[in-house]
Amino acid sequence: MRRLMQSWIVLSCWILLVSASFTRTMPLMATDFDPAKLAQIKTKMQTYVDQKVIAGAVTVVGSKSGVASIEAVGFQKLESKQVMPLDAMFRIASMTKPITAIGIMILQEEGKLSVEDLVEKHLPEFRGQRIVAVRDGETLTLKKPSRPITIRDLLTHTSGLPGGFPIGMADLYSRRQHTLAEAVLVSSQQPLDFEPGSKWSYCNAGIDTLGRIIEVTSGQSYEAFVTARVFKPLGMNDTCVIPTEAQTARIAGVYETKNGELVVADRPIVGPATGAKHPIPAGGLYSTGADLAKLYQAMLNSGSLKSAKIISPESVLTMTKVQTGDLVCGFVPGMSFGFGWAVVREPQGVTAMVSPGTYGHGGAFGTQGWIDPKQDLFIVLLIQRVGLQNADGSDIRRDLQQIAVEAIKK
Repeated sequence: MRRLMQSWIVLSCWILLVSASFTRTMPLMATDFDPAKLAQIKTKMQTYVDQKVIAGAVTVVGSKSGVASIEAVGFQKLESKQVMPLDAMFRIASMTKPITAIGIMILQEEGKLSVEDLVEKHLPEFRGQRIVAVRDGETLTLKKPSRPITIRDLLTHTSGLPGGFPIGMADLYSRRQHTLAEAVLVSSQQPLDFEPGSKWSYCNAGIDTLGRIIEVTSGQSYEAFVTARVFKPLGMNDTCVIPTEAQTARIAGVYETKNGELVVADRPIVGPATGAKHPIPAGGLYSTGADLAKLYQAMLNSGSLKSAKIISPESVLTMTKVQTGDLVCGFVPGMSFGFGWAVVREPQGVTAMVSPGTYGHGGAFGTQGWIDPKQDLFIVLLIQRVGLQNADGSDIRRDLQQIAVEAIKK
């Protein structure tokens, strides 16, 4: 009897272990979409083309299981009436920032850095930084900050580094005719605007500093690292710093409104400059709707896509949860920040239809990409428009998100 009981206990334990393993490895039920609802996306985007708000757009809606809708409307080149193709290339600008943050998380997993590290540990030029104590006209009084800045501060835009491009470097920055090391060196010599960690202030120079940390700790250039560790594994073959000649032919034009008409943007636009010495980790990438869909699908799948793993599930959770506490963040109400990603804390307004914990990022030319893990949903909006009052709060983004959420079969 004792032997029989022991055998039963062993068998029961084995069944429980197999059951638990099966539960862990079973894929979650993927989102199912209503095709008729998704078909409304193209019609809605076309209205913005007809109203001369945008020249054209590529949109993508999908889930962890893949793309449910990809549409192109309008024109890639308005002046020549060149129709927008599905594989059009777009300047994704600050949608680059989360990719830079992913690079940092990869290096943390490898033990080459910690997000709690002082920046000066990896970049000695940041030692001895000062903070503005008094600003009186053209006179600045500086003092020592309460603590040095950390990688965490850079990831969350709470470092206090001046938010714009380095003083005196704006023209060089637009041409990218200096090294990333030189650009970050200039940033390191600027006084902080506020005590590290005390407030949120959008900071391009801080993200570029992360790009330089990637170079120093990995031993590779920024572009080589993100290509090898993110783009190639995910099959993002059209995501790049400097497009090839063939890719350049697919780049969508950038437009603005003048006197009620869309015209080619009359301002400096960072383009595929030949001979450029470095990328812009804060906002220099080009990409396509299909490529970004692969990245966002991987994020919904806890850092992996098929057999390719770029970061761990733990890193995904860490970088996409609120890391800024109660600080006022972002460009629309109810936002917080994780590591490189904006995070919806309280859905409202343009985010009313998505779940708390939805994360993503926008770009200077109106592009948007958002991931809602609770609804197993991602959306990509690619346009090339300057002069929008607030791209993060645009009607175009709101309408795309609304249709996508309504298309989810309950």
